[in-house]
Amino acid sequence: MAKRSGKTVNYLAYLAFRVLTLIFHMFPINANLRTARFFGWLWYRTLQRHRELARDHIRRAYGQTLSEKEIDRIALRSCQQMAMMAMELLFSPRLITPWTWSKYIRIGPDITQAIHYLLEGKTGVIMVTGHYGNWELVGYAMAAVGLDIAAVMRPLDNPYLNDYTVRTRGAGGLKLIYKKGMTEIAEEILAKGGSVGFIADQNAGHKGLFVDFFGRKASTYKSIGLLAREYNVPIMIGCARRVSDSFEYEVELTRLIWPHEWQGQENEVLWITQEYTKAIEQFVRKDPTQYLWVHRRWKTRPPEELTVGAGNDKSQPKTNNLANTEKGL
Repeated sequence: MAKRSGKTVNYLAYLAFRVLTLIFHMFPINANLRTARFFGWLWYRTLQRHRELARDHIRRAYGQTLSEKEIDRIALRSCQQMAMMAMELLFSPRLITPWTWSKYIRIGPDITQAIHYLLEGKTGVIMVTGHYGNWELVGYAMAAVGLDIAAVMRPLDNPYLNDYTVRTRGAGGLKLIYKKGMTEIAEEILAKGGSVGFIADQNAGHKGLFVDFFGRKASTYKSIGLLAREYNVPIMIGCARRVSDSFEYEVELTRLIWPHEWQGQENEVLWITQEYTKAIEQFVRKDPTQYLWVHRRWKTRPPEELTVGAGNDKSQPKTNNLANTEKGL
């Protein structure tokens, strides 16, 4: 009975979502973005826990360099940015196609050169971004210009919404693979010269590698470094940065890490992880209002910071074995 009830609730939620999507599609995207900014303002002003979480994370990142007024401005705009991105996800499958993407997305000169190289199919590539700007748009844009790319995702709890998401994203040529069990599929894609995309600024728990992010240790997944080292492929780190309050973005390449750069490093996987994390921080600093500051990036603390009686946190042994990649995801 409970299982049947849960299925019904999920389906009703899916129907409500589709009706809401239909209503929004009656209006132009930029008009809906104005509505989304209001929703973001409402979110920030009414949900105190999220507001204080965002403000606290900005303080951790910038220390004493920002005034409380500036912290409040960044946190509010961050919530509005996330609401706008959520609205854009409803329209992206329709607006971003191989024929229309250039109306909404500008490709920076650095990434244009890298794309030409990748289209030659000489090697696979790992593409990395963070919870910044419109991270979903990076995959859409790369697929639209002809790259064979698969993005790693976590399945949604609602199976109906999950199937809809996979179907609409895939319509533009973007393939999706689930985090759980992704290693074998990612290996096959890279071996054939394809591209695999990751959102790489998630807290990885006690099994992650601790690297610097805004001057603080942050637990980070080791799977990207392991895959890059195993298949000797470059890593592209970039973002889709909003350039106005309209549906208008620029995709930029912040860093391109070549295999020869990490070869011979004392700890190659750790070096790779620190380098791409540093590149993510670099594009966040350009416009911190576009970062998801409510995201608990520094939730897990390294063993040396833990104090006696600080809870059940325990350090876990690290492994650099590709077979353990999925365990670290």
